[in-house]
Amino acid sequence: MSKKGICYLVGAGPGDVGLVTLKAKDCVERADVLVYDALSSPEILRWAKPDAELVYVGKRADNHALPQDGINALIVARTKEGKTVVRLKGGDPMIFGRGGEEAAELAAAGVAFEIVPGISSSIAGPAYAGIPVTHRDHCSQLTIFTGHEDPTKPGSSLDYAHLAKTPGTKVFLMGMSRLREICKAFIQHGADPATPIALTRWATTGRQKTL
Repeated sequence: MSKKGICYLVGAGPGDVGLVTLKAKDCVERADVLVYDALSSPEILRWAKPDAELVYVGKRADNHALPQDGINALIVARTKEGKTVVRLKGGDPMIFGRGGEEAAELAAAGVAFEIVPGISSSIAGPAYAGIPVTHRDHCSQLTIFTGHEDPTKPGSSLDYAHLAKTPGTKVFLMGMSRLREICKAFIQHGADPATPIALTRWATTGRQKTL
């Protein structure tokens, strides 16, 4: 009887290897095939078995090692071969990580899969910068939105008029190249120009910088 494959969609955390979950580490150690992004903690790869197949599919700006359709096809094919496949993604796979798309492909193919959440940079980055995203005395609401939408969409799905009026902390990810446009849109729709903002890069790593 052939072994039944399974694919784990695993969050690798925001960068500090100490923030990787025990379940994520266990998945990496058992993987026959490890399909991974450009990780802030490359030492995670050292946990893989010596004979594991390691496939880099990372994306940086417009430079994609493998298009998303190719990633979907790869994880489905390897899982159908009876392999234990780990799709390792920075942060949490379901927070702007396209994990939902990959899960849908696995479900449509009828193969077994499991989602392993990870700590998102959207909360870990501010925390390491000393910024609580919620606070009982000041903020009871958190909004997370993307600063980098699908460029093939006919228009933005973000409602800046609504975002500008929404109270609480707002965190946007992957938006540095559009920072001026995002701030302009907020102000045009009524946000106070004096609203405090912090920019953080390389969150939770020894290279973290916050402005």
